Amino acid sequence: MTQFFEVCSTLANGFILSFSLFILTLILALPLGLVMSFCTMSKFKPLSWLSKVVVWVLRGTPLMLQIFAIFYLPGILNWFVWPQMHTGWAWFDATFDTRFIAALVAFAINYAAYFSEIFRGGIQSISRGQYEAGQVLGLTKRQIFFKIVLLQVIKRIIPPMSNEIITLIKDTSLANTIAVCELIFKAKEYMLDGLIWPLFAAGGFYLIFVGLLTILFGKIEKRLDYFKA
Repeated sequence: MTQFFEVCSTLANGFILSFSLFILTLILALPLGLVMSFCTMSKFKPLSWLSKVVVWVLRGTPLMLQIFAIFYLPGILNWFVWPQMHTGWAWFDATFDTRFIAALVAFAINYAAYFSEIFRGGIQSISRGQYEAGQVLGLTKRQIFFKIVLLQVIKRIIPPMSNEIITLIKDTSLANTIAVCELIFKAKEYMLDGLIWPLFAAGGFYLIFVGLLTILFGKIEKRLDYFKA
């Protein structure tokens, strides 16, 4: 029984780090995704095409590969630029902080690409008549977007956005590939002692949190039901 509580405590600490990665990724990826969607819809063709290429690359390559690229690329560039100072393929000092930051950067840009497509689809789904109605009322473009368009966009993107956010909490487990001590990393440490059940216990942490997120998004959707025709 003592071992059970010890394992649960260790897994809880790992989940706190996973949760921190999850929250910070959302804080960075949501506004970045909105900016990327505006760039993709821009009438300035070079910016639009560049944004589309970036989104295509980020959505078309595995997240694990992007984590490796963010973590090891500085060391590779260091080798080319200052070969005499080369100390390894990872970041200059592969500490916990740099590993966590590398994972965070990879998650933020990857999910920003997915979020940008969701934002773009939501914005472009609003009929032209909505904008024209706002202009008739004498509203500025900014007022039309925030008072008329944005709330309708939020209503339409909640289902796909909730799917991506739920996927994100599970994808945080990929951070263990560069030795970030998140939930799965902590569970795998017990495998060295021949214990398998902590891995399944880790799955319970994810399952409970996903259940809470599902309830939260369900309530948000109900709060936005006044947009129904």
